[in-house]
Amino acid sequence: MARQSARFAAVLATPFGRLGIRTEADAVAGIVFLRDNVRPRSPVEPLARRACAQVERYLRDPDFRFRLPLEPAGTPFQRRVWDAIAAIPRGRTRSYGDIARDLGSAPRAVGQACGENRYPLVIPCHRVISASGVGGFAHADGGYLLRIKRWLLAHEGANAGAQDTMNGRP
Repeated sequence: MARQSARFAAVLATPFGRLGIRTEADAVAGIVFLRDNVRPRSPVEPLARRACAQVERYLRDPDFRFRLPLEPAGTPFQRRVWDAIAAIPRGRTRSYGDIARDLGSAPRAVGQACGENRYPLVIPCHRVISASGVGGFAHADGGYLLRIKRWLLAHEGANAGAQDTMNGRP
């Protein structure tokens, strides 16, 4: 697995598994949830060190707000969804349906935009849940990615049940 870690400017060991950080020039190009069998890789370049330091700070303090330059990504619709998600406070959740209603879209389209998010943690898609429970995460509805979503919600003090905690609806 050393070969897989070489694709990243850094690979961090976190409480929920490995986290790969990609950089391009002066911007973070992606943050990727990896399995535990990927070997950690210390950051060498300044931006990768800065990104790792901010992830570590978030892991110590869920109120920490990331301040990283991000490589432009996504369609105009995806960026609207990501902006709506970025506005969800720590410890709160919103449903795919409520975000869709706010944007005049469909829940499935919001879910697709969540799955295309290249910057999890920075754009906290884990705060978006289904109307009937936690829902999926990163185009997965089970396995280690869903465990990561549950860990992140618990870390932030969110109710990971079937309630939209911003609108107070079950």
